[in-house]
Amino acid sequence: MSEAPQPAAVVPLPAAPAVRDTFGRPVRDLRISVMDRCNFRCPYCMPQSTFHERYRFLRSSERLTFDEISRLARLAVNLGVRKVRVTGGEPLLRSGLPDLIGELSGIEGLEDLALTTNGVLLAQHAAELKANGLHRVTVSLDSLDESVFAAMSGGFGDLAQVLEGIEAALAAGLRPVKINTVVQRGRNEHTVLDVLERFRGTGVVVRMIEYMDVGNRNHWNPAEVVPSRELLQWVRSRWAITALPGLYRGEVAARYVYDDGAGEIGFVSSVSEPFCGDCNRARLSSEGVLYTCLFATHGLDLRAPLRAGATDDELLEMMRNAWRHRTDRYSELRNELRQREAPLQKVEMHYIGG
Repeated sequence: MSEAPQPAAVVPLPAAPAVRDTFGRPVRDLRISVMDRCNFRCPYCMPQSTFHERYRFLRSSERLTFDEISRLARLAVNLGVRKVRVTGGEPLLRSGLPDLIGELSGIEGLEDLALTTNGVLLAQHAAELKANGLHRVTVSLDSLDESVFAAMSGGFGDLAQVLEGIEAALAAGLRPVKINTVVQRGRNEHTVLDVLERFRGTGVVVRMIEYMDVGNRNHWNPAEVVPSRELLQWVRSRWAITALPGLYRGEVAARYVYDDGAGEIGFVSSVSEPFCGDCNRARLSSEGVLYTCLFATHGLDLRAPLRAGATDDELLEMMRNAWRHRTDRYSELRNELRQREAPLQKVEMHYIGG
């Protein structure tokens, strides 16, 4: 399939006030999924029972091109976005990804450009990603125990490669390097302190994330959530830590610092302490659907108008209206919504990242 023609030159749109949703929340953060495939099969995201060798992923022609992604990101900045995070699936499976990073890093007004990855391919690409303008990287790592790591990655991946990728990111100057550790009761909670111990004093920030009910295929059970307040008690049983003030409105992690100067850790408490009231994140799926919530049931198709020749002004108005009419606060309403007879058909995480 031939690609729709792109504008001959990029003309910056005039600055406009940040668009706000029905609760007055501005859009500041755009997460862009560039790949729906992944080389892991984490049970809480892409369980092997569903995402097997016969599962139909998107064809290359169905994914947004780099030019299309860059164009939409540039328009999002005009709406108030200042931070872009590239996600997947596994984004480093997308051929030529450093070229996209180079395009995104050149967008005027974009202040922060980050990448989330499982880390297996990071060592091969860290230096080039940094050279092309990537600011920082987050690596998903749920355990340093080989058997637990294997179980939580679906039996795929290699722990040594992930650790090598983290070291390569540090060496390339992608700082801060952060680690996302999803904590699931009965699976890896007993290994969390080992992750913190391994990265204390290295400059790497470990963030412990409550197990969430993203999508419909991970068989989420609230009994498997380890609340952040419980994790905090565990951490304080070993180290003295002090809470830090937030850096900005909409920050998702509660930040703490080790009193002995060994660095920072964080807690993401979407289940036990929802932060919907300050959520300023939009998400663009790899096939070009704009979602206004991680737990969304529907989104705005931008690929069709893009390829039908929509102007920047037309696309901008569609995006503006999508955010302006946003009412999402799923985490605050989780218990109520889960009581419905028909379960919500939420978008799966591998389409829109975490």
